[in-house]
Amino acid sequence: MPTPNPIICFSHLRWDFVTQRPQHLMRRFARERTVFVFEEFIPCDHPLPYLEYHPFPADGVIALRPRLPHWWGVEERETALRGLLDMLVETGCRSQPVLWFYTPMMFAFADGVEAAAVVYDCMDELTGFRFADPRLVECETALLARADAVFTGGWSLYEAKRHRHSNIHAFPSAVDADHFGRARDRDLPAPADQAGLSGPILGFYGVIDERLDLALIREVAALRPDWTIVMLGPVAKLDPAELPRAPNLHWLGNKRYDELPAYLAGWNVALMPFAINEATRFISPTKTPEYLAAGRPVVSTGIADVIRHYGDLEGCAIASDAAGFVAACEAALALSPDGAWRDAADRTLAEISWDRTQARMAAIVGDAVTAAKITRAHAANDATRVPTRVPARRERFDTLVVGAGFAGAVLAERLAADAGQRVLVVDRRDHIAGNAYDHHDAAGVLVHRYGPHIFHTNSQMVVDYLSRFTAWRPYEHRVLARVGDQLLPVPINRTTLNELYGLGLSTDAEAEAFLAARAEPVAEIRTSEDVVVSSVGRELYETFFRGYTRKQWGLDPSELDRSVTARVPTRTDTDDRYFLDRFQAMPAGGYTAMFARMLDHPNITVRTGVDYRDVRERVEVGHTVFTGPVDEFFDHRFGKLPYRCLDFRHETHERETFQPVAVVNYPGEDVAFTRITEYKHLTGQSHPKTSVSYEFPSDQGDPYYPVPRDENQALYRRYEALARATPDVSFVGRLATYRYYNMDQVVAQALATYRRMCERAPMAGAVPVSSSVPAGPST
Repeated sequence: MPTPNPIICFSHLRWDFVTQRPQHLMRRFARERTVFVFEEFIPCDHPLPYLEYHPFPADGVIALRPRLPHWWGVEERETALRGLLDMLVETGCRSQPVLWFYTPMMFAFADGVEAAAVVYDCMDELTGFRFADPRLVECETALLARADAVFTGGWSLYEAKRHRHSNIHAFPSAVDADHFGRARDRDLPAPADQAGLSGPILGFYGVIDERLDLALIREVAALRPDWTIVMLGPVAKLDPAELPRAPNLHWLGNKRYDELPAYLAGWNVALMPFAINEATRFISPTKTPEYLAAGRPVVSTGIADVIRHYGDLEGCAIASDAAGFVAACEAALALSPDGAWRDAADRTLAEISWDRTQARMAAIVGDAVTAAKITRAHAANDATRVPTRVPARRERFDTLVVGAGFAGAVLAERLAADAGQRVLVVDRRDHIAGNAYDHHDAAGVLVHRYGPHIFHTNSQMVVDYLSRFTAWRPYEHRVLARVGDQLLPVPINRTTLNELYGLGLSTDAEAEAFLAARAEPVAEIRTSEDVVVSSVGRELYETFFRGYTRKQWGLDPSELDRSVTARVPTRTDTDDRYFLDRFQAMPAGGYTAMFARMLDHPNITVRTGVDYRDVRERVEVGHTVFTGPVDEFFDHRFGKLPYRCLDFRHETHERETFQPVAVVNYPGEDVAFTRITEYKHLTGQSHPKTSVSYEFPSDQGDPYYPVPRDENQALYRRYEALARATPDVSFVGRLATYRYYNMDQVVAQALATYRRMCERAPMAGAVPVSSSVPAGPST
């Protein structure tokens, strides 16, 4: 049987620092093959680079410690490290090595090695650690592209990275149960520095760094001065002066792995007082199963992988603050040392061991070595093929979201943040936020590229949801209509009537009587013309509605469904607000900033300037959320659905204001545009210049509005039937459901869609949205 390929393990941890995942695994690999541990370089005064060999016979590994001149820069260091590594491979490896990385940073100088296979064992999300190198992300991307197999140190990390590689496996922290089981021996001699401590002893061991919640430790010690708290481990990246001090708080320093059971034997409760921050977001602490194997109940803060694997055990309590931590410790102290809680923990641990983990990893690596050989052989036999190390891999996501507007962004955020899914968001435009996209133009004025978007709603639930991502600027929208030389309020109200006709109507009743006298009875109200004429008469219809509607829709109101003009009410009071919703405001930092915060989640990947048709063959997804035109999705199988489009002419003027309100409508057919928008009214921006846009409806361009006619609805129903027969796609939003929705209604529809998705297929970690969320348009 041939000797397995040697392993060169690249580690950011010194071999003899603390015993962690690399030590557990490499010791076991060293039983059957040569294992080198290539550590981070050490600066020195010697003018030439060299390697220090540090054999660890008991472990079967050789640690290699590069020494480099301390005055060298990054480029000189990496050139030297590449040379030292080449020398190691040439002199120390009888066959091509397996390159095993714990830090992507070392791939920068190891990428040229001809390897039997490349393994990335990602035990921590190093980018979240204090003093992380800014090149980490770039190096990890390159390593993932080269790797033949990827392992993660826990399920949270796996879920965060599984879409980035086709051969990725979660291997949460395991345990040497026999080693830590020694702590159950009540006759085990107490270490000298712990022997004299009295009272219930609560302990922690591990690296003492930014991942610990020092304030929590301080508060627990203060709340229970009758308890003794023991902290073991080396201090890293912290000033020792930062550590809290108290008479009952003891920092005993670093201990060897073989010493830990003796310390554990004297503890009543084992602690995991981790801070909840970026450094701990994905950790899967090895010490949880070790504490339980020692027969000690555990109290931890809310680390995701601890909750996932051990949160249901009576012997593992979760607390979020000092008072909760104290209460959990009190409950743990009350547990019987030999109670049923320990039996339940032992049953869980029976399935977990480093031997089993290493064996499974070895099998995957063996398969990767074989696959790499086959790939190289095929490349060698095909002179026309450019040699590649591995075949192209398809990225993996749980859900593909097509469209980064309101519907897509809300669903992406919920699926990522609430359900823990990996989500890819694509948009063919070069930006997020859909039609709500705003940006600073060349003059520095914040404008809406696709026309004015004013947020208003009666749904407190929608407000509460969006308020997670933005503060608000109060704003009540007012619109004027240009009629001859006059600017008159719309919707039509008592002020409109008085100014248009030179009247002195002073009450609602007088205005109502005036309109009733002009209204023309219509036998059956079917069209938009019918709605207006039956309410206010033909003169007001032609003054305010007919021309504007013909320009907006390219059709006479008599050809449009009644819903078009029914959206614009007529009032008899003097309230000149365009909307009467309880909540009316604008995102304080703009819509794009709100969307950016919504999509800023590690589980979300956003790609703009990308058509979903170009992506769907390159990714593997479990579900698709489609927010584009439904007829386009089905390749216009039954013909194109009519949509109305818009063109904009943007102008900047050398003055502070252009018009008295944000929007002035132009209902007359003597001009081609429908309205002019001045954005500073919407945003509240102070600027010596002002920017406006003229709006021109058309039949060509990006689709904006479904055209509401009976024949169009009949055509849509055929596409709707196809959509219902496509269970792996959710169609959401104005274009995908061929309905006119306001922004708040799209948000509500997306949240309701997420709730239904949870109900159909419950997702880990998902909390279903309240059933009070409206499923469609709100009133």
